[in-house]
Amino acid sequence: MDLLEGLFLFVSAANLITFGGLLLDFARHLRKSGVDHDMAAIMLLLADKSRLVQKAFFTHSGVAQTRNIHGEQQMELDTYSDAVFMKAMEKSRLVKTVASEEQDDIVEIKKAKGSYGVTLDPLDGSSLIKTNLAVGTIAGFFNEGDVMEKGSRMDGAMFILYGPITSLVYTAKKGVHEFVLNPKGKFVLKREGIQIPGGKIYCPGGLRSEWAEPHRSFIEDLEGQGYKLRFSGGFVPDFQQILNYGGLFTYPALSTAPQGKLRLVFEANPMALIAEQAGGAGTNGVQNLHGIKPESLSQRTPLYLGGKREIELARKHLALH
Repeated sequence: MDLLEGLFLFVSAANLITFGGLLLDFARHLRKSGVDHDMAAIMLLLADKSRLVQKAFFTHSGVAQTRNIHGEQQMELDTYSDAVFMKAMEKSRLVKTVASEEQDDIVEIKKAKGSYGVTLDPLDGSSLIKTNLAVGTIAGFFNEGDVMEKGSRMDGAMFILYGPITSLVYTAKKGVHEFVLNPKGKFVLKREGIQIPGGKIYCPGGLRSEWAEPHRSFIEDLEGQGYKLRFSGGFVPDFQQILNYGGLFTYPALSTAPQGKLRLVFEANPMALIAEQAGGAGTNGVQNLHGIKPESLSQRTPLYLGGKREIELARKHLALH
């Protein structure tokens, strides 16, 4: 038995869901849930290609000689994963427009027959790979094709987490569901109808010395209530902690980045939809993220994501100043 099989068996023993004694794979779950045919097909496509991205961790771990639209040094895996997902969506002809964090502009797919728009962060947190920490892929789906719409118009979202086990979490506005990749290369159901529990952890981004006073006051309030700090530096794995244990992920406005650091289109909006569907919320501290119409692909936002109790507490602290 290899390590992957051992890890999968460990996860299986810890309550994978079965139907009629059989594991339910991602494709059958999408059909069973009545997810729109084209969106389901695009989700399955990204899930399938994520296996190529996972394998490329061994072969594409260097630094690319390019920078993305945000001025950030690209890793080989950034450009490789972007190319893998983009090529697959172009060939599918189901996707009309794609906004990728690694592309300068929105990509219009000329031969598309479908109407979907997809927002994509091909490999969020790629700089963490050097230290063997978890990273992820984030995607959002718009049935009408306009990737610059408010998040409230988003029809679905998903993320794929590349860790000791590769897992996938998705919503099509019919709850939040988690799958794990088995040794045979299939994503099988682990948890269905996920709700953010009432735990006490917080994942805070940004240097404490650069926090504004209202945010500092909020964090001190959480700490006074016994919240424990858990922060890996990766948005996807840290948000997965919130889905499992409850609490809050936050990357606030900073003195050096008053608009925040995370991107509204690629990162914040898709994850906020998952949070909302799991009984939580996503805000910029005061306003619901999904009420904000993006002005540009590179637009950044402060981010507070997690349980409703924590989000409301953040709003109270930030609204007082």
